[in-house]
Amino acid sequence: MRKLLVATALALALPSVASAGNVAMVARDVPLGARSLQAAAPPMRFNMLGVHWRGAGSVEVRTRSLRGAWRTWQDVDDDARPDIGSLERARGVRDGNLVWTGASSAVQFRTHGRVAALRAYYLWSRVTTVPTRHVSMAGSPAIVPRSGWFADEKILRAKPLYAPALRYAVVHHTAGTNAYTPAQSAAIVRGIEVYHVKGNGWNDIGYNFLVDRYGTVYEGRGGGIERPVIGAHAEGFNTGSVGVSMIGNFKAATPPAAQQSAVANLIAWRLDVAHVDPLSKVVVTSGGNAKYRAGKVVTLRAVSGHRDTGPSECPGARAYALLPALAQRISRIGLPKLYSPTAVGALGGPIRFQGRLSSARAWTVTVADAKGKTLARGTGRGSLVDWTWTSAGAGKGPFTWTIDAGAAVRPATGVLGKGTVPPPPATLAGLTAAPAVLSPNADGSGGVATISFTLGVPAQVIASVADWNGGAAVPVFTAGLPAGPGSFQVAAGTLPDGRYTLLVTATPTGGKAVSQQLELVVDRTLGSYAAAPAAVSPNGDGVSDTLTLSFVLAADVPVRFEIKKAGAFVASVFAGPLTAGSHVLSWDGLSAGVRVPDGSYDAVVTVTDALGDVPYSLPFAIDTTPPVLTLLELARLRFQLSEPATLTLLVNGTTFEYVAPKSAFTVPWTGGTVTSVSAQARDGAGNVSAIVKSP
Repeated sequence: MRKLLVATALALALPSVASAGNVAMVARDVPLGARSLQAAAPPMRFNMLGVHWRGAGSVEVRTRSLRGAWRTWQDVDDDARPDIGSLERARGVRDGNLVWTGASSAVQFRTHGRVAALRAYYLWSRVTTVPTRHVSMAGSPAIVPRSGWFADEKILRAKPLYAPALRYAVVHHTAGTNAYTPAQSAAIVRGIEVYHVKGNGWNDIGYNFLVDRYGTVYEGRGGGIERPVIGAHAEGFNTGSVGVSMIGNFKAATPPAAQQSAVANLIAWRLDVAHVDPLSKVVVTSGGNAKYRAGKVVTLRAVSGHRDTGPSECPGARAYALLPALAQRISRIGLPKLYSPTAVGALGGPIRFQGRLSSARAWTVTVADAKGKTLARGTGRGSLVDWTWTSAGAGKGPFTWTIDAGAAVRPATGVLGKGTVPPPPATLAGLTAAPAVLSPNADGSGGVATISFTLGVPAQVIASVADWNGGAAVPVFTAGLPAGPGSFQVAAGTLPDGRYTLLVTATPTGGKAVSQQLELVVDRTLGSYAAAPAAVSPNGDGVSDTLTLSFVLAADVPVRFEIKKAGAFVASVFAGPLTAGSHVLSWDGLSAGVRVPDGSYDAVVTVTDALGDVPYSLPFAIDTTPPVLTLLELARLRFQLSEPATLTLLVNGTTFEYVAPKSAFTVPWTGGTVTSVSAQARDGAGNVSAIVKSP
């Protein structure tokens, strides 16, 4: 039996609205029953859609673009399984994967078989610039950290949980579409996080990593990319596995070469951290799902697909067929390697150390006390590591053991005796300064930089500044901070003009300190630097046509004024000497006589003084596109806008203004029944929409 359902804009009494920074989500129950085929608007414009339903049946969905074209019908992929503590588990609800639909204004559903209840989750995930911040651990591929894709740490339900060890990888696909841009990838990841937490009721995003079709790797569930974080990607098999999800649908399409390579490099590194042979098999006891009951012993490949662990078609037929060859490819990356290191025995008796190398090499086993003093050492050569230590009289420990096979091989370590395994070294990543050039002004502005970074574990963070001439380091910050994004500020204060090194060191309790550094410049030659307006519209209408740059020079210096985009040169506005004092420069939006396209840019002024070239940069936007204003409902004064703008309205003969968001919205009105309306929108760059009027 097939039922056709059309999502409506009815406001239901349920806890359905969630907003998480760059992502907004609204949930609505879809009424079951016979309905005619029509284009009914959901409660908001959306670009991602998730579906939950109860029953053994299946669901199809299609969406309508903002231009009014209906897309093809698609099956809802029921691959996302409940996390520990899921809100839906007890109610037997099936959690469909969240899919990227592109900007859409309506949705229709068809059900097959028994579907007792249906709920739709509409998300709008704002598309930002392509993430440029990456972290890279020893031997790892470049990974966009959670801070790089703007994960919302405030919505997390619980702290991460850890398995005793990582034993295997599970490959997924997110389903949905393969047609997305690099900039949309991060928006998809953000939407999945909100849907997994707010929609499915999970602790965090389910996957440990996500990989887009362009080969960009995103950190998923938080807790440390080198640690065995328990995800929510394979019900009954989350503990001891790492979930790697390819963004896209690979039932009938083959993952692009860049995506395959990124997945291979990622899994090769992650399994190497855990010393797992990618061609090995592991015996796992199921935690329970619809395919394997709790307690069922299952043999899996070290590189498995989601369908190997549960009742799922994930990661799609085409991607699943690639897994054997992918595992072979992974096994050849980053050689030589050490597999399956173990230490069997107890202090006071013999302890046997074993392991396997990918090729014959000289190896060493070392046992050291808490102070690092070597207690015992065994050596050998070959592909098998096998050495026994007679530990009688050594004491109760704790002692640290290490299996080492040279600088090219990742060593293995462990702890013997009383005490716990020392925490891993602090992961200090993504150290940036904004701005990197400080120009203290008399009014106190321009002399403060915000230093941002990410910690993989809680740590004591200490920062100091030292000039390039070998002067003493000046402490600027010290505090104990939790894992995750962190920041502090550095004020130029009494620092003289010069180039400085900012050194940041993070030390976990009982762990090894990790440091990173970057350059800061203090230069008072240029001050009071400002660019206006924030959005320029060089279309010749006389409104915001020109970017105006103002600044004050403290000395006579050569100056260059350039326009750049993502660090690349776009246009030269001015180059030449300027005298001390106030200056104003302007740009008409042209490069070699051609208007520069809409987008995000930087106005960069570079002065050449005793410190060499010192650039000052301010962001701005070029926007020549008028906003699109649509009247949705006259009685409620409900409109929709393509971008934030100020509305000028004439309602029942009364004129007033209203600042409106980029979305569907309702204009407050207390003047009685609305009989007529005329409205026009003006965006921040001065572009105006067409006038919309009531019929």
